[in-house]
Amino acid sequence: MTNDKQAILVILSRILDYPDQLFFEEQSLIVSFIQEYISTEDSQKEVVKRISPLYELSLKELQELYVETFDYKDNTNLYLTAHELGDSRKRGVALIELQKQIHEAGYECVTKELADYIPMLLELLAVVPEEEKISNLSARLAYAMDRILTNLPNSNPYKKVMELGMIYVFETPELEKISRLEILREEADLNELPYPLMYR
Repeated sequence: MTNDKQAILVILSRILDYPDQLFFEEQSLIVSFIQEYISTEDSQKEVVKRISPLYELSLKELQELYVETFDYKDNTNLYLTAHELGDSRKRGVALIELQKQIHEAGYECVTKELADYIPMLLELLAVVPEEEKISNLSARLAYAMDRILTNLPNSNPYKKVMELGMIYVFETPELEKISRLEILREEADLNELPYPLMYR
């Protein structure tokens, strides 16, 4: 993986995590990181242009946008196995397997997030030497990122940020692979429950 790709993954990992005051305090560090680790001036400008609208919001506005974008909608959430398997019971097994693979690669999750939290996996992909040991992680993230982008409106500033992943790092998944994964994903049962049974 090239240094540019690794740098984009690290930037996405930071930008796509839940924003707090530190997000704004680190803006100059992020810009310096872009200038130091992304090789061409055109790419540097493109990355800065795409992340800048987020820094123009207040902390409250940004947090509300983040929650509305990633927390309230199943098709734009930031959890890998949720995109792959939806509400399937298989998701629990997939999470355990992913956690095991991360551990066997020599890494540990240091946050309270689940092992399939996409910002954390983007950072992992940037640093792990042999990512193929982690169950084809790059292709899996490409599918999830592509699915999120498909479901984000163009007016959402997070879309421009996430597009960086598909421009500089990932290949758009083939339609055949998308179709196979769509079959595996189970939608949540949102129908109203029947009246409760009465027991004596």
